[in-house]
Amino acid sequence: MNASDLLYVLALQHIPNLGDSSAKKLIRRLGSAEAVIKEKTQNLLKIEGIGRTKLNEFRSENHLKAAEEELRFIEDNKINTHYFQEENYPDKLKHCLDGPVLLFSRGNINLTNRRIISVVGTRQITAQALAFCENFIEEISPLDPVIVSGFAYGVDIAAQKAALQHNLQTIGCLAHGLNQIYPKVHKKYVKPIEENGGFFTDFWSTDKFDRNNFLKRNRIIAGLSEATVVIESAEKGGSLVTADIANSYNREVFAVPGRPTDAFSKGCNNLIKSQNAHLLSSAADLLYMLNWELETKVPPVQKQLFVELEGDEKSIYNFLKDRGKAQLDSIALNCNFPTFKAAGILLNLELKGVIRPLPGKLFELI
Repeated sequence: MNASDLLYVLALQHIPNLGDSSAKKLIRRLGSAEAVIKEKTQNLLKIEGIGRTKLNEFRSENHLKAAEEELRFIEDNKINTHYFQEENYPDKLKHCLDGPVLLFSRGNINLTNRRIISVVGTRQITAQALAFCENFIEEISPLDPVIVSGFAYGVDIAAQKAALQHNLQTIGCLAHGLNQIYPKVHKKYVKPIEENGGFFTDFWSTDKFDRNNFLKRNRIIAGLSEATVVIESAEKGGSLVTADIANSYNREVFAVPGRPTDAFSKGCNNLIKSQNAHLLSSAADLLYMLNWELETKVPPVQKQLFVELEGDEKSIYNFLKDRGKAQLDSIALNCNFPTFKAAGILLNLELKGVIRPLPGKLFELI
């Protein structure tokens, strides 16, 4: 997107009372944000769902002036932009009606053909939940998923730190512009996250810090991924809002159960009880529901040249050299080994590329 087109998209985004779904409807109808800004009010009113209330401040020159200032911030700080009609816009977010018209990002985010999981939960994470979160990330790490969260205290940062430990790409969805970091104590994680992932937000650098922003950004956390995992939550909390949004997007939701008496398990237990989340006791539950498989590649056994054999291995090698082929029981009997010991030695010889197993518990030299 060139600077001129971006300017009008920003101007449209700046208009109050005009939500993302309405803005996208106008753009699709008229072809571009510039066409929407310049269209006559009476023509805009003819579009279904666009009432006069949304258009009251449409003609203010302040929108373009504000857009010019934000555009300078974007260019000066090399911020990446993701327009909902362009290829670099997150694919799964395209299917969300209220997904942002325009996203801003920083870092090295790559979502192409990637498995994406959102992990959320309470800011007052317990030791038990922390251990579960770290083990869960470790268990799914062979799949090389992208871990999305909110970069907040508790479960969010625990999940993102675990992702970094296993060299997984991780994305923090922020409730403010890219000109600040909250909480400030997490500033030390910014660089490693940007090196292997990054940050998304749809807030401007001029947006005031507001607690309602956290609820708004939750739609991005839920929309980016194919599944949302709630590790731990009280009876009420932002992570439950994220779970509700994920359900509204027809995405899978998982919750980790806890004891009924634990305050920070009530939210998860209620999600499971109301059938708004699958019970998650280990990574295997998620893999089963999403039909994902851990691919374990067994390296091919190659014959090693000049393998040095000693003692028991040499005895079995010489026996097979004379016989060509022999069964496990016969090898054990003639070499004077217990069967279990012979089996262990044969396994070692197989790994060294000296022998190969055949049907019927037969073995032969390679």
